[in-house]
Amino acid sequence: MRKFGIIGVGHVGATVAYTLVCKGIADELILIDKNEGKATAEQLDLQDAQARLDTRTIIKTQDYSELEDTDVLFVTSGNIHALDNVSGNRWAEFEYTREIVKDIAPKIKASGFDGVLIDTMNPCDAITHYLQRETGLSRQQCFGTGTFLDTARMQKVVSDVFDVDPKNVTGYVYGEHGESQFSAWSTVQVNGLDILDLAQDQELDLTELEDKARHGGWAVHSGKGYTSYAIATCAVKLSEAVLSDAKLACPCSSYSEKYGTYVGQPSIVGKNGIESVTELPLPDDEEAKFKHSADTIKEKFATL
Repeated sequence: MRKFGIIGVGHVGATVAYTLVCKGIADELILIDKNEGKATAEQLDLQDAQARLDTRTIIKTQDYSELEDTDVLFVTSGNIHALDNVSGNRWAEFEYTREIVKDIAPKIKASGFDGVLIDTMNPCDAITHYLQRETGLSRQQCFGTGTFLDTARMQKVVSDVFDVDPKNVTGYVYGEHGESQFSAWSTVQVNGLDILDLAQDQELDLTELEDKARHGGWAVHSGKGYTSYAIATCAVKLSEAVLSDAKLACPCSSYSEKYGTYVGQPSIVGKNGIESVTELPLPDDEEAKFKHSADTIKEKFATL
């Protein structure tokens, strides 16, 4: 029995739910939202789809006790309108998401939940750390989508330039799911070829590409007022890695012993959540950027 829970069924949570149900990933799904009517409506809509799907998902709502035997819990709550008049600053959501964590963390803890928690809330790294601390889950069990999404945006931007499938672009975006993130070009390859060599040969401006990737989410947000498909896809893929014990190598927001904070970095995701962190040798300039981004998260987290 593959059992999932989602706390917060707004744009992202509802898209995660739809993906889990339509792809037949979830045998049982628990939807929880502060707006009970919204949770019920999403439940009914998904139930109406069941007769046209090849699989069946049992869908329940508003019951924290159901989380006790849940395998994976997504926390996707937030206040997207906090970003309406702010460009590029996910910390604008912090005062809202911090209060949400104060409300839901004791309920998660009281439910006896002992599975893997995947956070998509912003600012992702700080809130993941806060969730881990307040729920009492281990650092292995609790992690965030982090730069998994930013890396996908980097892959898209690079694939457009070289006219290749984005899956043929490999490498990582490190750091904060925010402004201090950076593309670790030393790790990036296009069809197996080093992007640093390709950029030099073709006189490409990698700084310009990095800026496009960093601001990709804001391009989406400015057009439709939120992001949903890409982040939901990232969250679901991470959950599949947990359920199948895939030992998936990917960047996400996991705890760095080196820098003492949750931060986007290459990790191995399996049945226990974060199975290990992969410390790749970075050139000095990229290591300095990584430290700066981690310090930025720590400083803001301590202040707020």
